[in-house]
Amino acid sequence: MPNVLRSKCLVVGDSTVGKTALIQVFNSDNTFYPKNYTMTCGVDLLVKTVNVPDTNDVVELYFYDSSGKETYLDMMQKLWHNPSMWALVFDVTNEDSFNNISSWLQKLQDLKPAVPPTGVLLGNKTDLKERRKVYPKVALEFAKKNGLQYFECSAKDMTGVDEPFFLPGK
Repeated sequence: MPNVLRSKCLVVGDSTVGKTALIQVFNSDNTFYPKNYTMTCGVDLLVKTVNVPDTNDVVELYFYDSSGKETYLDMMQKLWHNPSMWALVFDVTNEDSFNNISSWLQKLQDLKPAVPPTGVLLGNKTDLKERRKVYPKVALEFAKKNGLQYFECSAKDMTGVDEPFFLPGK
């Protein structure tokens, strides 16, 4: 009989940075990229079961895909309690989305979780090389300063999507 471990991951960042696309690509094992944009209203929940290598155990990853709109903040924060992990997502072609990460991080830190979650900073849309505005060095400095691990990915190209979610916990 396998052990079932559950992990709650909050996915936050500005609107249109690709949070939903990223989670849907990860959930589909890099086989599906949503081509139509539908704005998330509040929080969408997506669950993925992952087998733990060399064991009979599984992890149920509960992704709380949060809207990038302040309008939904009160509702979102009610669902955000006790996270195991948080993923802060920005668009590498949109400097404002990167600058706003500190505000999103503060909202998460204000939750004052009993056990500090593992945190990752994700620079999405790396497929748009010619439009890039935020470079890895700057994002990596921010991540280190704030106790986050930095990753880059492209939900559209389905590259770099898995690594951030297979980190060991603290």
